[in-house]
Amino acid sequence: MKKYQLTVTAREGTGRSASRRLRKAEKIPAILYGKHTKPENLAVNGPEFVKLRKEIGGKAALIELKRDAGATALSFLQEIQRDPITDKYLHLDLQEVKENEKMIISVTIHVTGEAYGVKTEGGILETASHRLRIRCLPKDLPPLIELDVTELKVGEAIHVAELKPIPGVEFLDDKNQTVVLCVEPPAEEVAAVVAPVAGAVAADGTAAPAADGTAAPAAGAKPGDAKAATPAAGAKPGDAKAAAPAAGAKPAAPAKK
Repeated sequence: MKKYQLTVTAREGTGRSASRRLRKAEKIPAILYGKHTKPENLAVNGPEFVKLRKEIGGKAALIELKRDAGATALSFLQEIQRDPITDKYLHLDLQEVKENEKMIISVTIHVTGEAYGVKTEGGILETASHRLRIRCLPKDLPPLIELDVTELKVGEAIHVAELKPIPGVEFLDDKNQTVVLCVEPPAEEVAAVVAPVAGAVAADGTAAPAADGTAAPAAGAKPGDAKAATPAAGAKPGDAKAAAPAAGAKPAAPAKK
């Protein structure tokens, strides 16, 4: 297992004011703790840590802390706090480990290959667990947990119990926990076009036209009912002369004087 190096110094002051002064000096407040030592407040060189972080990426890594006095400590990054707006590093939690003692650490899942269900069956690959907890000696720490999904078909999943064994590594998560799965793509929703129904009332209260284009009878009117005739445009309610003749009807004869 490759070891990375990082220079640290003792941090005297604590609190917000002291932390702000450190950050202005391009240093990052940090704390180192472990089973056999008391928590120790440290200051980490900012540019050096940024460079180290880029080199490590998302991999699990052992970091050898170098002090001015020449003493060293083996550790790994337990937690990183960053500013949500500027994305600058605010604080680091480092956990000390011993070469001859097993440690517990979360390691990133790295998916390899193209799933059969994605390539052939049009499925979608989903990652349910991005990191897994493991127990191992520092020398056995894997930088990533490699997971080959080439044979995975639609409707299938890979669980913790089915992961390929890694020498010296014990998986601590539930054996039935899903790591990756291949699912069917979501069904396409097609908007159905519904033809207006004869006699249906439109939003403005008027009768909607029938499917064949003819005008629908007024609400409550019976077929052939002369009373159901629609009033002519501009007619006043109750005006008998304003009623429009029904379809096919002959004009009424003029009244005799």
